[in-house]
Amino acid sequence: MSENVVHLHKPTEPPTSDGTAPTVLTVVPDAPPARPVPLWVRSGRAVRTAVTHERTRSAGRSVVRHSLYTFNGGRIVARRAWDGRTGSRYERMIRAAEAAGNLEAAEEWEERLQRFRAARHHRRMDLLHSPVEAAKGVAVGAGMSIGTLVALGIVMALNTGHVGDVITPLSATIDFIALLIRIVQIVWGPALTIGPFLALLALWSVGRKQHAAPAWALPANVRSDEGEPITPSIVVKALRDLGVPALRNAIKEMGDAGASMLGPITIAGCGVEVDVTLPSGVATNEVQNKRRKLAENLTRHEHEVFITIPEAARTVRLWIADSGALDEPIGPSPLVTDETLTANYKTGRAPWGQDLRGDAAELSVYQRHLLVTGLSNQGKTAALRALALWLALDRTVQFWIADLKGIGDWAMFDGIAKVLIEGPSDEHVIQATEMVEAAVEEMNRRIEARRQDPTVVFEPLVVVVDEAQLAFMCPVVGEDKRPYGGSKATSRYFMAVRKLHNQGRAVDVLMWQGTQDPTDQNLPKLVREGAHTRASLVLGTDTQARMALGDKAVNGGAAPHLLRQGLDKGTLVVASDGIAIPAGQSSITVRTHFIDDDPAAEIAARAKALRDGATTLRVIERDEERDPLADIATVIGDAARLRTDEVLKRLHALDMAVYREWNNGRLKRLLEEHGEGPKKSHGVMVVRRDDVARALANRDTASSASASQ
Repeated sequence: MSENVVHLHKPTEPPTSDGTAPTVLTVVPDAPPARPVPLWVRSGRAVRTAVTHERTRSAGRSVVRHSLYTFNGGRIVARRAWDGRTGSRYERMIRAAEAAGNLEAAEEWEERLQRFRAARHHRRMDLLHSPVEAAKGVAVGAGMSIGTLVALGIVMALNTGHVGDVITPLSATIDFIALLIRIVQIVWGPALTIGPFLALLALWSVGRKQHAAPAWALPANVRSDEGEPITPSIVVKALRDLGVPALRNAIKEMGDAGASMLGPITIAGCGVEVDVTLPSGVATNEVQNKRRKLAENLTRHEHEVFITIPEAARTVRLWIADSGALDEPIGPSPLVTDETLTANYKTGRAPWGQDLRGDAAELSVYQRHLLVTGLSNQGKTAALRALALWLALDRTVQFWIADLKGIGDWAMFDGIAKVLIEGPSDEHVIQATEMVEAAVEEMNRRIEARRQDPTVVFEPLVVVVDEAQLAFMCPVVGEDKRPYGGSKATSRYFMAVRKLHNQGRAVDVLMWQGTQDPTDQNLPKLVREGAHTRASLVLGTDTQARMALGDKAVNGGAAPHLLRQGLDKGTLVVASDGIAIPAGQSSITVRTHFIDDDPAAEIAARAKALRDGATTLRVIERDEERDPLADIATVIGDAARLRTDEVLKRLHALDMAVYREWNNGRLKRLLEEHGEGPKKSHGVMVVRRDDVARALANRDTASSASASQ
């Protein structure tokens, strides 16, 4: 056929009335039928579908599983029987002790093996004489039994008067024995038939309890071992598969006794804890460096396994959390739940949070400089502020605070802190630097007073700088050509902090700093090492962890760089002698209580009530013209009188640049110019609030009079 399309209408047909072309219908011949799929292809597809179907796979796993339960159950029973009849168990324990380098334990197990062999030899020698002894025993027993039955028959005959009753007990006994033989004859055949099946069932039960089958063949609920309870065998297997050749070979030599490396597995808070004594030739850092692999071998996430180094040599301590337990929040702070809670700077401990065991983690701040660091938005300010809120409940403690973030995180300390600086600009950094320098002057004044009177006691002064990295990185250079930031001997902030670290604790002038993302530039080495309490939230690298906590803590297992950013907010790794740390460890991990702004304000209100309305000096911007008389009235606040040295100290904190050179003579001259000089009260010079107010009123009156003239 040469033409595939047949036209049903002639092409010369005129167009329709609306001007469109006529519709043309074409007929296309049917396509050739598809080739039939060969039978072998269809059969193969059907077989593949049947084989790969989930039901078929489940059935196959079931067959393999139950078969191996029975087979491996027999192996387990045979191994137990062999261990019970031979000294192989003792030999394995000896090899394990030798592999672990514990020669004392090896000698003890060898002694037990010798005792076992001696007892076994004694039993075998007894078997040589046992047939004769057994025959004698049977003969004596049979004679005594027959005699007893005949005697019983004689008694019955005498009682009944029938001579035949003499053999009645003996006849009854013979009938009973015949009955037993008949029962055995009846049961013996079925027992021989059922017995092997019962034995196989027993072996299957043993294998099933031990999960003696490959993991892929086990049921789904067993294959998914997330959160599986920690047992000695699981820990040993996890260590064996850690990828440390010396450790793997030593465990293989120990056989089933690899658990001899482990101490007792004890419940520790929301997890368990176990000490592992490593075999000779295996270093503790080889296990520390495999933390992720060890955690996965234990069916845990990396953050759920912590490895520390206790005091015992060649030992690592594993703390393994219950699956998902560390993702659960801890309870509220006692500062929020207990309104009667108070603080004591010298003897008290701040309720900071909980350790991994779930026990309360309490920190002593007595004469300890503090450094809290970590990545941004991980809870640094909240952790630092929680300590300050607790300490504020001790009315004797003074606070000078510089919040270089300036978004109100420390606003509740208005009315508690003597100085409160809030803002991120270079001007605020300058004010913070001058505040720290004023603290150095206060420290020197206290040291001089201590020299003159060793018994003098000072009120604690806590200087807090949050976001301290801004101070170290400040590029501003002062009029004296000294930079405010930096880490050189000319840096004003750096040198002021160093001086406080060197001598401040002796006179209770303490430096608390919070800083982000530590580097050598924004947290110099000498400053970070001057802090007695060092705490770190999540960090990015091992190097930063060493900057934050020190080499000793990190070498001992501290790993803030392994915390999860965003998920472990408020979790701190702390290195300090002010907190209870397990013996032999150099750090502790603390999950801190989070105190939100509203509860923090309520705690601050309680602290203000204890302090009888303290006045907070909010530092005024540098470019404003100072009014010394008004500033004196401001620093006195609601107090009826203040010692002249206390007035000078507060003026220094208010504006170090203006009042740096002021002394008692300068203060006295200013007040005398306005007719209200300092007066003595109880033997010390004081400035009275009413006198300053009167001087201000007289000055304003004089100013008004001269203006009217």
